[in-house]
Amino acid sequence: MTATDAKNLTPPLAEGYEISTDPARVDAERVHRWLSTDAYWAVGREREKQDRAIAGSLNFGVYDTTSGEQVAYARVVTDFATFAWLCDVYVDRAARGRGIGTALVAAVRDHLRPLGLRRVLLATQDAHEVYRQVGFEALQKPDRWMALIFDTSGTA
Repeated sequence: MTATDAKNLTPPLAEGYEISTDPARVDAERVHRWLSTDAYWAVGREREKQDRAIAGSLNFGVYDTTSGEQVAYARVVTDFATFAWLCDVYVDRAARGRGIGTALVAAVRDHLRPLGLRRVLLATQDAHEVYRQVGFEALQKPDRWMALIFDTSGTA
């Protein structure tokens, strides 16, 4: 599969699940627990900080259609015009292996595509294949990118 094919592929969401961007549906307590205890990039993140992150972002949730329980989460920081950063993508351990993460990331891509953004960035330590399946590629010129990193004394 070429990168162009991947950019256009929308994998189906597993039967019995739905994706929503309704911020009222986000189970903030559950999302905080997932990220602060089981996500390498956010271990130890304080609840107040997570709540601010949710409030300032475009949020995506995957929900069990029978119970309404949230089983996955992703958020996007964006200006809705030129740039977006996909972050905090997490699938509950009990729901993994069903393609939910790939379908979630594809839904994010499809939601953002009509905005005409120039790029959507993300960082991952171990899920390159999930993102590659929906069109993400390694930076072609990483030497052009820089970061300003504040010392937050170990808090995510």
